[in-house]
Amino acid sequence: MSAMNDKDYYAILGVEKTATTEEIRRAFQKKAVKLHPDVNKEPGAEERFKEVSEAYAVLSDPDKRRHYDQMRANPFAGGGMPTQPQGGSYGYGGGSGDPFGWGFPFGGGSSPFGGPYSGGSSSRRSHAYNPKVGADIVYDLNLSAAEAKEGVSKGVTYQRYDTCTACHGSGSTSSGGSVTCPTCGGTGHVAVDLSWIFGAGAMEMECPECEGTGRVVAEPCERCGGSGREISASEVVVEVPAGSHDGREVRVKGKGNVGTNGREAGDFVCRVCVAEERLDPRSSTGFQLLGFLAPFYVFGLAAGVLASVAAVCLIPLVIALFLVVGGGLLGRGSTWWASAGRSFRHGAASGVVIALFTIALMSCSSALGTASYSSAASGVSQGIRT
Repeated sequence: MSAMNDKDYYAILGVEKTATTEEIRRAFQKKAVKLHPDVNKEPGAEERFKEVSEAYAVLSDPDKRRHYDQMRANPFAGGGMPTQPQGGSYGYGGGSGDPFGWGFPFGGGSSPFGGPYSGGSSSRRSHAYNPKVGADIVYDLNLSAAEAKEGVSKGVTYQRYDTCTACHGSGSTSSGGSVTCPTCGGTGHVAVDLSWIFGAGAMEMECPECEGTGRVVAEPCERCGGSGREISASEVVVEVPAGSHDGREVRVKGKGNVGTNGREAGDFVCRVCVAEERLDPRSSTGFQLLGFLAPFYVFGLAAGVLASVAAVCLIPLVIALFLVVGGGLLGRGSTWWASAGRSFRHGAASGVVIALFTIALMSCSSALGTASYSSAASGVSQGIRT
């Protein structure tokens, strides 16, 4: 098989070297529909389809296309593989920007020949039909201790993905919404000949047109590019209930990012922040350590080895108390307890399993020691009688 820079991908797709990404996409779709193995049974059609898919995989990605053009202009420039990226990453990794999700040698880790290749930087955008629920938006709302205690209503202005006003969220200007991907026939994968790289041969890749979903947007909306959503400024009124404390979350349903292709939106999560109730990092660490030690004392008391546990945990206990006091806790009044309780619970959750395992070992060792002592005493008594 000829090397990559010996193939004229522009001629294979029937486009000019100055063709835009959209022109390349349309040319590929046109040829893929005619050459797909499920449609065209002529001899050689499958091989030509693989060649067209390979050409599209390179020319549809700006970074791969630039590297290909450089290789054709100077066949000895890159030796078939890109070197360390100049002024940015190549976008060959498995991030959302790369339509193939290729691993080495295209990215997703460190190359044995040099620097790492960063993924997901490609600016190429497909028209895949991929409905997904929108993500939540987390917003930190700063309140005074009085506001948190009494409760308050706050209006918040923020940016989020909202429903596209042109296509009303479907991503398509037609009523059909989506159609079977003409490139992969709905399978979500295409075979690409990669024998020009280390003789790898044909490999099954994620379809670059539908991104593995098997469906594409019919007549994509020009405003949102087929996703069905666009960035927009939104407003929400958050009702913070009375008696709230630092760290409390107030959730407003459906006010997060709108999902793609008509799916429902996520939530707007307002996280209450009360500076007066926040602990110094040292005090917070101290309470976590106290919480971590608490299960040891509880299980030690239940197992009858409290004295041994107290001796082992004495130094960590002193350190925890020193951190709590050293963080300025004594001058904060009574507003610190909610944050302290939260830190204590986090520490206790981490210490339960370790405490159970440790106390079990101590109990077994104590039982074995007692049994050995009893056996030895019995032997001594027997010897005296004889």
